Amino acid sequence: MSRSIILVDPLPRTLDLIMEPSVRARLEALGDVVVSEDRPMSSDEVERYLPDTVMIFGQTDMPRERLDKAPRLKAIINVESNFLPNIDYQACVERGIWVITPESAFASPVAEASLAMALDLARGVTAADRDFRQGVERYGLEGNEETFRFAGAPVGLIGFGDLGRELRELIRPFRNTVRVFDPWLPNEIIERLDCEPSTLEEVLRESQVVFVFASVTSENQGFIGAKEFAMMRPGAAFLLMSRAAVVDFPAMIEAAQSGRIKVATDVFPDEPVAADDPVRQANGVLLSAHRTGGTRDAFYALGSMAVADAELIMKGLPPRLCRRADPATAAMLRSKPVSVS
Repeated sequence: MSRSIILVDPLPRTLDLIMEPSVRARLEALGDVVVSEDRPMSSDEVERYLPDTVMIFGQTDMPRERLDKAPRLKAIINVESNFLPNIDYQACVERGIWVITPESAFASPVAEASLAMALDLARGVTAADRDFRQGVERYGLEGNEETFRFAGAPVGLIGFGDLGRELRELIRPFRNTVRVFDPWLPNEIIERLDCEPSTLEEVLRESQVVFVFASVTSENQGFIGAKEFAMMRPGAAFLLMSRAAVVDFPAMIEAAQSGRIKVATDVFPDEPVAADDPVRQANGVLLSAHRTGGTRDAFYALGSMAVADAELIMKGLPPRLCRRADPATAAMLRSKPVSVS
């Protein structure tokens, strides 16, 4: 009787990072688990196991010629949370192979941190702390000359996937008007969540706080640049929370240093950021080391969602928790592979 192999090739993730012991036990109950965590699985290893492989957890290259060697393959579960251009997505659809990712595990913690950073920019929390420590603090109304109330402030969302929708729900008590720019969605979906479908220009011109949750695609790399930052209200806040490549990063930093807008970013063009990178000394920028989604519970949710859907797939049922790769949209995505956990 042939073995049912589950290839686990998850770097830069590891099973200990994304799975509690009980969840790992559920994974191991699905088949013979072959793990490579100290290095990416070699081509020879992958080729050797493919004939008996029923499932892949990780970012293993799977072009059509490899898929031809994996007649029993049911699913590829990307635990990095980006659909990378190393899989023949169309061939997977043709063969009934699920390609999925539990990326929504990060939506809630990213939304929570995004709100925290927006409140910081609006009320000047970090800036006031730094002034106090330097002995130049200002009290009362004088200390609030450059602040604004987040409550009631018009908000703009660029990108309205899992992250944007989670943030929208989180800010409901603040009674903000919320405008959304997302050319991949029909107006009906945006309006259903009490938001106004808007152009990019409308979002930038009319919002006091702008959150960027857009993925990087072949059509939008660097699409927010100096011209777009000039459209924003003086003193407005701009928060980059998804992928650095959607903005002209130097133009964003320049707009912040000019004092015209306030900026917060959790992502950078190159990570880890070099010790001598000028962004570390940039005034008017709230910095976060790509950490907003990476909470302990979020990583465990990543693993539990992946295993839960794997259990369904092994029963011949469709996955319910993870997002499926669509060949048309996956071909447009341009996110860089994750290099740190």
